[in-house]
Formats: sequence, C-alpha cells, structure tokens
Amino acid sequence: MSLSQILALETILEGAYRREEYPATSYQAELWSTGRPLEGLTILDATPVYRNTFAKYRGLLMAGAELIVGLSDVMPCDGKIVKKLKELDIPVVRADDPERSVDIILDCAGSFADWNPRIGYVELTRSGVYKYEGKNKPVYLADSGRIKKIETCLGTGESYYRSMKTLGYEDWDGKKILIFGTGKVGTGLVMYARRKGAIVTVVTSLPKMPEHLKPLVEAVIDYHDAEATAAAVREADAVVTATGIPGAATYACSPDVFINCRAVLANMGVEDEYGPGVPEDRVLEKKRPLNFMLEEPTLIRYIDATMALHNAGALYLAVHPESKGLIVPSEHTEHDLLHVTRRDGIIKEEMDMIP
Repeated sequence: MSLSQILALETILEGAYRREEYPATSYQAELWSTGRPLEGLTILDATPVYRNTFAKYRGLLMAGAELIVGLSDVMPCDGKIVKKLKELDIPVVRADDPERSVDIILDCAGSFADWNPRIGYVELTRSGVYKYEGKNKPVYLADSGRIKKIETCLGTGESYYRSMKTLGYEDWDGKKILIFGTGKVGTGLVMYARRKGAIVTVVTSLPKMPEHLKPLVEAVIDYHDAEATAAAVREADAVVTATGIPGAATYACSPDVFINCRAVLANMGVEDEYGPGVPEDRVLEKKRPLNFMLEEPTLIRYIDATMALHNAGALYLAVHPESKGLIVPSEHTEHDLLHVTRRDGIIKEEMDMIP
C-alpha cells in the first residue's frame, strides 16, 4: 500500500464526485484505515475498471491490502483508467496471464475462476456463480443480498435509458418496449420505462413474474410462447434483454424475427442473450451490455453500496478462512451499509422505490 496511491485516488474522486454520491465506500475506507484489517493480504479485484471503481480501490488500499487489478475479455473497461492505474504503479493483470499468487479474488462474472486464490473468491454477479462449481474454496456472493437491488433496479435500469439517450433515443412517451427478464435488472427497466411513458411488455417465466410488476406492464408473455413473443418483437420500438441467460431471447423465438424486426435491439446482461443466430452488428454495442458504452456505466450513487459489499466479502473471508461453499452476506453487514447509504447519500427517496 502506498500513501501516494491513496492520495491520487482521493484527488480524482473529489474532482469528479460529491462525497454524498459514494457514502458507503467512504465510510468503509475511513473505518478500515485505523484497524487495517486486510494488512498483508494480496487482493485481485476484477470489478469492471471505470473511474468510479477508484472508490472501491481506495478502501482496499486503506485497509492495508496489496491491490492487483484484473481485466478480462468478459467485462469491458475504460482504457484511460487502466492507463492511470499503471501510472500509479498499481499492478494490472489479465485473466489469461500466467497466474499470480493472491489471497482473495474479488471477481466479476467468474472472469478469474480459473485462478486459485489461497483463501477464496467474492463474486459480484449472479451469472458468474456457476463457474466456481467444483472449486474447493469458498465463494462469497455479493449479488445475493438486498444491496445489489440498488445497482440493478436503479442503476442498471437508469443506465439503459441514459445510453439510449446518447444514441438519440430520448422520447419514450407512447413507445413500445419489450423487455426479456423480470429479475432485478428487468424490474429496473420496467420501472424507468413506465416513468418515461413507455408501453411495456415483458417476456418471462410466468411463475417468476413478480406481483409488484404486473400493474406496470401492458402484457406478460411466457417465454415458451414463441408465437406471442415473435409478434411482440415485430411490434416493438425497442427490445432489451436482461435475463442473465446466454441465448435467452432466441430460446423464446427464432433469430430471424430479431434480425428482420424494426426494433432497436440491446442487451443489458453480461452474457450474449441473443445467441449466435443473431449477428453482432444487429444489436447495439455488438451485444455487450449497452451501458458499458458510457464513461460511467452505472452512476456511482447506485453502485457505491455494491462495491462496499464486494469489499466486505474480502474482509469476511480474511476473518473466516475456514469457510466453505457459497456464502451470502449477513443481515448485519447489509443493514450497516444500507443505513449509511440512506443517512449520508443522495438516493434515499429512490431506494424507497425498490420492491
């Protein structure tokens, strides 16, 4: 850990954001700076590398960790920020580089699941969990708690429409949007679509359709109903996938329907949810999560608590190296970070929207 690295990160953060936009990581960094609970541990952090990720790195460094930043082909990154990390002498590695000795991996989408940390992993996404099958190390799931809903319902939902606005799609009033998936991300997409006046149809598994979403949508289509799905695709002005399942859209209907429809197609999941039958150039951003085209894919105000929880997983594993299997965040850990976010942040009213 270098004091100059911490000061440099703080300078960048303070020049870009107000402190109340990242209250949870600020609270965590200040708390950890005294006890330095990660002293002597080498931590590889594979969170997507963008400017707002500096708030996360700052906390790990102030806790005494030796930080390595991980990149992979799975998740996009901001090349300018990667360059800045190297200028600060923070090591940057790729998932396909020769493996290094690390204690804990703060992973995203299982990008570094093939590496073997001494203690264990902390996974940021639900879609990456299957990649740890057969591992004999514990996996702390930062995606499994209530905090993740802030990022996915509010942050990812908001970022889709912010991305579309930069591409010239700003007026949603009366427009028809078809959303695949009604999980956390799908919920956010529906909520923001209704606030913007769009007419919403969702494709999902009917038993998994949340009751709270039913009043917000025009129609609910079962993903087994290929005919109804195809008709909805043809009528839509925009189609967006948010299931977390590779190829989910073309499980529901033929790739040709997507190729030949008039709708603007986008994906908000980590995986290719349109499958190989739909060409890359038919989907915005070549099927990558659309919000990663932005300088800040998810606004720091929405991802701050998630980053703090991801870091908290490292502390849990450091204190409980004997842990096994999949570990969910404790009520106490989540309550603490949620309380700070409400008390010191700027999204209290928006948090009340989350079901």
